[in-house]
Amino acid sequence: MQRPLTNPGKKLSALCAIVGADSTTQDLEKIEVRGIAQASDLVLPGDLFIALPGEKFHGAQFADDAIARGAVAVLTDAQGAKTIKDVPVLISANPRRAAGIASAWFYSEPMRDLYSIGVTGTNGKTTVTTLLHQIMMAAGRDSGLIGTVETRIGVESVASKRTTPESSDLQALSAVMRERHMRNLIMEVSSHAITFERIRGSHFAVVGFTNLSQDHLDFHKDMEDYFAAKAKLFTFEYADLAVINVDDVYGKRLTTQTELPVVTLSRSDSSATWHYVSISSDYVGASLSIRGSGGILIESKTSLHGGFNYDNLLMAIAIAVESGVDPIDIAAILPTLTGAVGRLEAVRLGQNFTALVDYAHSPDAVKRVLETAREITDGKVIAVLGCGGDRDKTKRIQMGQALHDGADIAIYTSDNPRSEKPADILVQMVLDIDVVPPSEVIVDRAQAIRAAVNLAQPGDVVMVLGKGHEKGQEINGEILEFDDRIELAKAIEDKK
Repeated sequence: MQRPLTNPGKKLSALCAIVGADSTTQDLEKIEVRGIAQASDLVLPGDLFIALPGEKFHGAQFADDAIARGAVAVLTDAQGAKTIKDVPVLISANPRRAAGIASAWFYSEPMRDLYSIGVTGTNGKTTVTTLLHQIMMAAGRDSGLIGTVETRIGVESVASKRTTPESSDLQALSAVMRERHMRNLIMEVSSHAITFERIRGSHFAVVGFTNLSQDHLDFHKDMEDYFAAKAKLFTFEYADLAVINVDDVYGKRLTTQTELPVVTLSRSDSSATWHYVSISSDYVGASLSIRGSGGILIESKTSLHGGFNYDNLLMAIAIAVESGVDPIDIAAILPTLTGAVGRLEAVRLGQNFTALVDYAHSPDAVKRVLETAREITDGKVIAVLGCGGDRDKTKRIQMGQALHDGADIAIYTSDNPRSEKPADILVQMVLDIDVVPPSEVIVDRAQAIRAAVNLAQPGDVVMVLGKGHEKGQEINGEILEFDDRIELAKAIEDKK
C-alpha cells in the first residue's frame, strides 16, 4: 500500500470523536495515530488497525499480529473488541462506515483536492476510466487511475488487488496522488465498494453510469438490490454531477431519481446532451461525429471497434469536456487512444485470422462482444468461454446461451473454478444447449484455446472470453499461472 511521504499524525481522541465510536479507555489524548491499515501485514508503527467482520473471518483475529507490528489502537465492532487487549479499542456499530470516515478525515479528504471522477456500471468501467486517463494525460493533466487492471499515478503503474480498494488504501492512494500534484483521480466504483462503504468519506466532482445487466447476483439478492447499490453513488453525499448513458433502461431510470444535475449520453438519441451524429466504421476503426454540451461538435477517428466501445468512448469524451478539457484537444487525441488491457486486446503474430482476448464475463457482455466480432469479419466467429466458480450460478445458462447464439463455433471451457468442479459448472452452462461439432466442451482451458485456434481459417475471428487481463487461474484456493494472451499466442505459434 502506498502512503504519502508527509502526513502529520493525529490524536486518537479526535479520530474517535469524528467516527462517533466508544472506547475501552478514556486516555486517548496522549496517543498519536500515524497511519491506518485494514490488513495486519500492512501495519506500520503508529497505525490504527481496522478489524472488520468478514464472511469467513473477523479481522480481530489478526489484531495480535497488527499490535506486534506497531498498531497503537484498533477500530472494530463490539464482537471484535472482546478479544483485543494491550491497546485502546474504538468500538463502532458500523465499523466499515467508520473506517471510511476515519480514513478520509485522517488524510484530510484528498479526493476533494483532486478533480475526482468515479465510473460505475456492470460493463465498461475499466475501458471508460482507461480512456479518460489517456485523454487527461495526453491533454497535459497528470492524473491518477484506480481500477480492476491497474492503479496508475501519472505514468507509474501499481498492481491492483480489487476494482475499488478498501477505504484506508483508497484515501492513502488519493493522498499520494495529491502529494505528487496529480490534477485528476479517475476510478472505477464497484457495487461491492458502495455496499461495503469503502467510498464512505469520498467525494467525486463527476460520477458516470455505463449500464446495468445481470452480474453479481451471488452478492446482491436481485437486480433491484444491484441497481439500488449503484444508485447510492448518485447523491450529493458522493458527487456533484452525474453523466448517465440513457440507452440503458436502468440509466434512463436513474436520471429520474438522482438528486444530482444530469448530463445524458446516447449512441443515437439526439435529445441526449451527448450523442453521435454519425459513426462510419470499417476494419481499422471508425470515423466519428459527436454533438455535446452547448452544441459542441467533435469530429475525429478511433481505432476502437464495437457499439459498446462507442458508448464507452462517448462517456469518456463527455466527462473529459465536462471536466474542462478543450474539445479541440480531444479531437486530436481520439485517434491515439488504445482502450484497456484485456478488453478486445489483439494477439498478432502474423497469422491470417484475428485473435482477440476480452474480459466479458456476464451474459450481456458476451452478447455485445460477439456482436462486435461479427462487425469485423466476413468469416466465422470462434469463441471460447467459461464461467467462474463460487459466483452467480443463475447467469451460467445465460452465458452459455449467449455463446451459442453469438458464435459460429462455441467452445465451452473452465474459467476460475475456485472450489467447484469445472465439469459441474460446464453442465450448467450447456444445460439446454445442443452442442453440435465442431462446437464442443473442453474442460482444460489451454486445450480449449488451442482447439479454437486449430479450427480458424483465413479471415476468421478467434475470441477468448472471460479472463481478459488476468494472469492466473484460481483452482481449489490456489492461483495457478495462466494468461489467456500467452496461451493464445502459444497456440498460434504452434499452428504456424
